[in-house]
Amino acid sequence: MKFIHLTDTHLIEGGVDLYGSNPNQRLRQAVAHLMAHQPDAQAVVITGDLTHYGQADAYDQLRDILSPVPCPVHLILGNHDSRDTLKTYFPAIENDANGFIQYTKVFGDYLAIFLDTNEPGVSWGVFCEKRAEWLRQQLASAQKPVLLFMHHPFFPIGIHSMDAISLRDTTHFMNAIQGYESRIHQVFFGHIHRPITGSYRNIPFFTLKGTNHQVALELHADASEGIPGRLEAPQYAVVNLLPDQILIHSEDYLDEQPRFSLKG
Repeated sequence: MKFIHLTDTHLIEGGVDLYGSNPNQRLRQAVAHLMAHQPDAQAVVITGDLTHYGQADAYDQLRDILSPVPCPVHLILGNHDSRDTLKTYFPAIENDANGFIQYTKVFGDYLAIFLDTNEPGVSWGVFCEKRAEWLRQQLASAQKPVLLFMHHPFFPIGIHSMDAISLRDTTHFMNAIQGYESRIHQVFFGHIHRPITGSYRNIPFFTLKGTNHQVALELHADASEGIPGRLEAPQYAVVNLLPDQILIHSEDYLDEQPRFSLKG
């Protein structure tokens, strides 16, 4: 199975600019590019911060921009999103028994589990006991290797300003996955606006640049100085799922540099 990973689209009411770039245009360009160059993709996943202020018109834009995509699109919440407004504009989105936007899908030989780390009024991630109980139930009953999708990472990534607003209290999350770590073959997250890959406690993880703006790679900056931003080129990821391999390519979809032969 092949799917596309997008993150942090940050749409705004009226389709206006944000930080000197236009989120609406950038996402439209991503959709046009992936449809032209990855026509065999079987799903698209967007890992949160779908909008910048949780505005109704921004979700209406999102629905319009995604409407030409021929394959299923799976959404999760980021800290900039509104759970209730997302449900209004995407009424088919699934939630658990407690109303959190958490659900599972079969992705070929894998079980994809989508998590909700949104907490209204704060920018950091929250994963409460109720959400964790649901996750543990999914891991316990999984008959396939698992892919986890979440907005906030549950470990430090070395950019202090972002670590301060990641999943702050990881107790419930770590309790939920305890004993099932080997079932989790890949974690995909957003929030960081940087291409990062590695592993945490032997669990592989991946994230990439957002579609509008990025966080600068400032590993030694003081968190009190705020989050350093940059207008680097946006990305989406092309993920190929095979029985014995997860293969991830990052596509700088606005890169228009000419192609040439490397022969000679």
